[in-house]
Formats: sequence, structure tokens, C-alpha cells
Amino acid sequence: MLILAVLAFGFLVGGLAQMLLGRSMREVNWPRALGLGLLGSLVGGTVLSLLFGEGFELRPAGIIGSVLGAVLLTALVERGADRSR
Repeated sequence: MLILAVLAFGFLVGGLAQMLLGRSMREVNWPRALGLGLLGSLVGGTVLSLLFGEGFELRPAGIIGSVLGAVLLTALVERGADRSR
């Protein structure tokens, strides 16, 4: 059950990151949203949670860090994709 929750959170965070960067709901690349959402959540959520001293529990700082991490990674990936075209 935990795995499903983690996957759902990855989809949510990754999709939100793409929408914050200007994509509409119909233009969201869901496989990319899952990958970058999970990775951004791991990096950003962990760093911000530890900086605020909240540990590895699901707290607001971790959620905000997850979104910020996913936005940063999504922006970097999209920038790299634009350069390769």
C-alpha cells in the first residue's frame, strides 16, 4: 500500500511541477512527471525536511521541498531537451 501512495505522490508532485512551469493539464508528460516527481521528492523533500529538523516524517516542509525539487529537476530536464533540439 505504501508503494501505491509513493507512486501517487510522485505523479501528483511531478504533474504539479510541470503545470507550475506553464504546461496545461492536457500537456503534462505523465511518465516524466512520475520520474521527476519521485526524484525531486526524494532530493528536495529530504533536504528541506532535514534543514527544518523534521526528520523523515510527512510534514509541510517536506511537501514543499518535494514540489520545489520536482520543479527544479523538471526545469533542468526541459532546458536540456530544448538545447538538444
